Amino acid sequence: MNLGAFSISLAVKDLEASRAFYEKLGFSQTGGDGTGYLILVNGPVIIGLFQGMFERNILTFNPGLAQDGSRVSDFTDVRQIRESLVGAGIEMSTDTDPGGTGPAHITFLDPDGNPVLVDQFFPKPGSEAK
Repeated sequence: MNLGAFSISLAVKDLEASRAFYEKLGFSQTGGDGTGYLILVNGPVIIGLFQGMFERNILTFNPGLAQDGSRVSDFTDVRQIRESLVGAGIEMSTDTDPGGTGPAHITFLDPDGNPVLVDQFFPKPGSEAK
């Protein structure tokens, strides 16, 4: 199962202070609205800074995205990932319609209570209009 690009989503108290800190570590902004969240990269490393959106830091995977941020045409759909995880006994915290075809996400907790988000921005492979 390919989970897609990996990033850490950090719950920050001060978006600007966090941006300035990570820029000192060599990160640069590639996305975000600048008022609630920012996406920063340093080579293949991606960090999302989110102010007021999450209570905890979150491990994030994006099916359909490569680590360099480019779109991947052939990827494991979030619903297939969900099916595998549920079959392995992992309980969803946030679920999605297994029959859906559009963008979707699921969340679950690791054994230590860390949230894991699988957030797919694109429709299910093969379901897009030709």
